[in-house]
Amino acid sequence: MEIDVVEGSTLEALKKYFGFNAFKGRQEEIINNLLAGNDSFVIMPTGGGKSLCYQLPALMSQGTAIIVSPLIALMKNQVDAIRGHSEENNIAHYLNSSLTKTQIAVVKDDIKAGKTKLLYVAPESLTKNENIEFLKSINVSFFAIDEAHCISEWGHDFRPEYRKLKTIIEDITRRPIIALTATATPKVQQDIQKNLGMMDATVYKDSFNRPNLYYEVRPKHDINKDIIRFIKGHEGKSGIIYCLSRKKVEETAELLQLNGIKAVPYHAGLEANVRASHQDAFLMEDINVIVATIAFGMGIDKPDVRFVIHYDIPKSLEGYYQETGRAGRDGGEGVCITYYAYKDIEKLEKFLVGKPIAEQEIGKQLLHEMVSFAESAVCRRKLLLRYFGETYDAGKCDKSCDNCRSPKDKFEGTEYVNLLLESIEELKERFKSKYMADFITGMAHQEIKDHRHDAHPLFGAGKDKDIKFWNAVIRQSVVHGFLEKDVETYGTLKLTEEGKKFLETPWSVMLTQNHDYDQIQIEENESNQKTSVADEGLLLILKDLRKKIGKEKNVPPFVVFQDPSLHDMAIQYPCTMDELQQIAGVGTGKASKFGKPFVEAIAAYVKENDIDRPQDLVIKSAVNKSGLKVYIIQNIDRKVPLEDIAKAKGKSYNDILAEIEAIVASGTKINLDYYISDIVEEDLQDEIFEYFNDAETDSIENAMEEFDGENLSEEDMRLMRVKFLSDIAN
Repeated sequence: MEIDVVEGSTLEALKKYFGFNAFKGRQEEIINNLLAGNDSFVIMPTGGGKSLCYQLPALMSQGTAIIVSPLIALMKNQVDAIRGHSEENNIAHYLNSSLTKTQIAVVKDDIKAGKTKLLYVAPESLTKNENIEFLKSINVSFFAIDEAHCISEWGHDFRPEYRKLKTIIEDITRRPIIALTATATPKVQQDIQKNLGMMDATVYKDSFNRPNLYYEVRPKHDINKDIIRFIKGHEGKSGIIYCLSRKKVEETAELLQLNGIKAVPYHAGLEANVRASHQDAFLMEDINVIVATIAFGMGIDKPDVRFVIHYDIPKSLEGYYQETGRAGRDGGEGVCITYYAYKDIEKLEKFLVGKPIAEQEIGKQLLHEMVSFAESAVCRRKLLLRYFGETYDAGKCDKSCDNCRSPKDKFEGTEYVNLLLESIEELKERFKSKYMADFITGMAHQEIKDHRHDAHPLFGAGKDKDIKFWNAVIRQSVVHGFLEKDVETYGTLKLTEEGKKFLETPWSVMLTQNHDYDQIQIEENESNQKTSVADEGLLLILKDLRKKIGKEKNVPPFVVFQDPSLHDMAIQYPCTMDELQQIAGVGTGKASKFGKPFVEAIAAYVKENDIDRPQDLVIKSAVNKSGLKVYIIQNIDRKVPLEDIAKAKGKSYNDILAEIEAIVASGTKINLDYYISDIVEEDLQDEIFEYFNDAETDSIENAMEEFDGENLSEEDMRLMRVKFLSDIAN
């Protein structure tokens, strides 16, 4: 099956076509193996130069190489890149659903004429009979299966069409195959080889370590502020933000744009031409940040992505590795930040409901690995490489992950590891992590009773520690090499040889105190509440100013700005009208009507007192696109009773009233006369109006005391306050 080569040596061809004087890593070895007619399986991290391993042999060989590629955008990228190295555009083509019949005819004519060396094909196109028949009639040099992990259900991006490739390739003509991927656990690797019928392939596996990448997991608290703070601290640098849903992609991109960051969204729901223009804008550096679902990034040839942020936790460690791998491909800076909250995992588990049992089990197992990674206090690089079957000395991490940069406390764990391993051995190595943690802590649920393990002498032997503690012991026992998870049985815990030795003669094992992200979040919330204290000096100035403007406009002070707005100003120090509009209870209307003297006073105070403003906290919020505010305003205009508005939106009357108060407080005028006139007599309305006009405060409590005995509910009084503020202030 040796390939007919029309060029000289591989090094000469490399210089001729790509202008390089030397190969990278094992590229030359891989290329020579393929040209010799052997099947090759290449596992090479992103940025390692996988594409060259099939591009160069294709250019050197007679016939056309068939490259199976999963994404249209990826194909276009690769074809454009190859054409850039050649004088002839027909040297490379792609065949997919984006082409017209006329364009397909041109592609086929160029291939028949022997002009095309590389044909990129989508797996869906390869299943069409007319394409199979055409490919049977041409001289195929070899097959390249790019992003080969798509074959495996255990991979992070499974594509059912990839499963059919073996049969199709054999139907066309059995030529050498080169399969390539940036991520493959031992299980996925075996799956790929088995499904492509290439168990005898020469395997080339590079280290998965990317020493220039920094890994960090942060609690998902005040995430929008944190992301904007981070990006503004990396001004002008390129980055990708991954979100799980299209909606979140759109919202986040808009939020960044509002805060002066050049960002665009990218997801499969956008028109193809919009996706292409956004991708090009990112590659051409017209924008700095692309906010995307995982549809973005495969094969994107941008070497200087400086940060990758996961807004949501990925579904698997492979997905995480693949996506973070898009940072720092040039060997330069690459910061990888992931935001984690356990409720996101629960949300992902819900998405698995209704899928086949085997798929659910795989999905849960992959999520469990992701939780282990996120919550662990062990070196992240060591954990990540262990997942891919590679041993790593954490001492080499050189503080390139948050856990090594800020190490957690360690404790003597010998007795706990010993109890865990003994329990697993006693239960015949038949159960997964959750069952073992439940067993050791004495959780007598039905499954444990069914196995009669609640009567076992070791049942509840570790109940002095909680489930989280034992889950951490299990995770770290895997990292230490005492246990392994059997993937065939979806994560059953098995003792390794090292684990068996430890049970015979235990030795000292230091375990690390794991992160409790829920607790971190609680602590942060508490500390934020304590530190977000208004500047009392500024607050007094603002209150005096409010009183002065109230007198000038002949309105009570609270009509100008309510107390919560002044407090927020005294925390955030807004010095521009734009910043003022982000303050609680201040909208465009209020800002334009009353704002100018306030921002001038704040700016003068900041300068005079040399205050370092927390500018990163003044985050502009995107408009609430849920439509609730718009819906309320439109229906009030139509004179719809508030109870009916609440019912239509599945809200309580109080919820709708609170929304109306917020709408009016931010400066929007609404007319509730049609509703109020049915519940408050006109004379009483006039009295309440006069009261609020003379009042120092808008307190409902004070107003209710003033009108005690008038048969008014608190809600009625709130409505009257809304009417007053709308008529007088807005």
